[in-house]
Amino acid sequence: MTDLPAPSRTAGGRSAAPAIRAALLRYRVIAYVVGVGLIVLVCIGLPLKYAGGNSAVVAAVGPVHGVLYVVYLAATFDLASRTRMPLPRMVLVMLAGTIPFLSFVAERWVSGQIRGQFLTPPAGAAAPVRPGTAAGGSAGATAR
Repeated sequence: MTDLPAPSRTAGGRSAAPAIRAALLRYRVIAYVVGVGLIVLVCIGLPLKYAGGNSAVVAAVGPVHGVLYVVYLAATFDLASRTRMPLPRMVLVMLAGTIPFLSFVAERWVSGQIRGQFLTPPAGAAAPVRPGTAAGGSAGATAR
């Protein structure tokens, strides 16, 4: 029986950081989109429907939010599986898309957790040097 790959490596031996970074970006984008859609639905659509008798916003935004919530669930599952997030935490993050404003809070919390655990270089590791800059100088400095 083979061992599971380490969290920082993929099956091919390459670093998992780019895959985690991409999954985190997808999660962050869809979390904001779902959060805004839910706020529009709850804060604008529902008052218009029940107080004003106009259900046009709910009819337009409701189905779109439903589809986007399924995309949010898939993005959350993708990120959770790549980072081996515990099941209860993953379920809580998934449920955050059902409560107005909570998807923004969950997104910030998850992003901080993932960045701190998977995307920061280890202590003592040298920072990468950007192309066109000297190791100890600034990009605009020239030798005279």
